[in-house]
Amino acid sequence: MYTPPAFREDDLSALHATIGAARLANLVTAGAEGVMATPLPLFLDPAEGSRGVLYGHLARANPQWKAASSGEALAIFMGPDAYVTPSWYAAKRETGKVVPTWNYVAVHAHGPVEFFEDTERLLAVVTRLTERHEGGRAAPWAVGDAPEGFIRAQLRGIVGLRMPITRLEGKRKLSQNRSAEDRAGVRAGLAASDDAADRAVAALIPR
Repeated sequence: MYTPPAFREDDLSALHATIGAARLANLVTAGAEGVMATPLPLFLDPAEGSRGVLYGHLARANPQWKAASSGEALAIFMGPDAYVTPSWYAAKRETGKVVPTWNYVAVHAHGPVEFFEDTERLLAVVTRLTERHEGGRAAPWAVGDAPEGFIRAQLRGIVGLRMPITRLEGKRKLSQNRSAEDRAGVRAGLAASDDAADRAVAALIPR
């Protein structure tokens, strides 16, 4: 990922926070069959290894898990993003020398991916993913709410994945390269938007 110094994020806790907040990631692998990518919900276990370990699952029918991968896999996590119009810049009124851009937060996690079929490990992954996404609901659904035989049958249709993270790249492109006046204009413009993602980005713009 191309990351100019002004936008680089190296803090491990901040990188983990972006991963934790992402609802969906893209798992990318490359091999003799070419590049393959699958959108997947993944969760991070930060206590494993020096940078954490990612877990998830994909459909057994998905050919990605059977394809031999050359080199490490890549998991892409996107945070909030927003279009930035030049109309919000103070510089537009002063010089007119401005163009549109896009603000966003992204983390790229690299590491060797391993796939597994063990039923108990799969159940543990599915349970943790479910608890993560159901936890905030007033009446959360639990894996145990479904008949055990039904769940066991469902597990036969998926394959688990484990990806120890060897390298993390973080990028926070949030108008840091603009003047304080331009950043204030971007912040105000995004904060006034009806789009929740725009407002999320507004809260991240440095003052």
